[in-house]
Amino acid sequence: MALDMLIYDSMIYVFALSLLFVFSDGIRRNVNAKRTGTGLLVVVLLLQLVYMGIRTWNEGHLPIFVTYDFLFLFSFILVLISLILSRYQHAEFAVLLLNIISFAALVLNKLWMQPTDDPLANWHTVHGLLLIHIALANLGFVAMTVAAVFSGLYLFLHRKLKIKKWNDTIRRLPSLEMMDRYTHKALLIGTPLLGVSIVVAVISIIAEQRWRLLLDTKVLVTAIALCVYIVFLMSKRWNQRSGLVMAKWALVGYALLILNFLLNSWSVFHQWTGE
Repeated sequence: MALDMLIYDSMIYVFALSLLFVFSDGIRRNVNAKRTGTGLLVVVLLLQLVYMGIRTWNEGHLPIFVTYDFLFLFSFILVLISLILSRYQHAEFAVLLLNIISFAALVLNKLWMQPTDDPLANWHTVHGLLLIHIALANLGFVAMTVAAVFSGLYLFLHRKLKIKKWNDTIRRLPSLEMMDRYTHKALLIGTPLLGVSIVVAVISIIAEQRWRLLLDTKVLVTAIALCVYIVFLMSKRWNQRSGLVMAKWALVGYALLILNFLLNSWSVFHQWTGE
């Protein structure tokens, strides 16, 4: 356990140092700072892999059933995506925002969450289904996060262009059309993943005959958030609404997902108590 915490603490320190270099490059173009920040981010990814390997060895299976592991896996995938995006031009600020979110998830885990043993052992007949549900929900949450980041950048750039304030920061952002396209693609990936995760969760609840969980707060809020994203995609496909309206819709849906995550304290199903 001491080795686990040493690796986790090292991960946070290296991540914080990486953010300083990435932020420095964001404020003023600095190739050396970008290269150093990216290199440190690779170290963070490797430390995350080592930590997951140790956790998997100790637990005897891939740990994913508790909020602690959900957030850790969420952070890991965001780091991986940010490293991929760092290879593209005009992606510096998207990389910075994704890494800030990933870093916040790691720190939140350190301060508030605890790694526990399998809390869903009482869900005997649907253990595999719950694994699929959590994995799909995590991937969907990552895709929605990417969409929210590009939506936020879209609103920022739109505002700057509207007041005709042109500077180096604006030049380093993707075009409005490109960010709208990225948001749309991320939601095209995330919405089906989130939808299937809800279907799998409902099936698991029905299989266990725990009907009251169908009215669980988190189940309902997740369904509402999914509806927002479905409306987004339908509007995008049929009504051809402006990118500004679509960006706002994407952020509303993401705000509901964040609210959904914060509702763990009032949720029976998502407290992972195994009841």
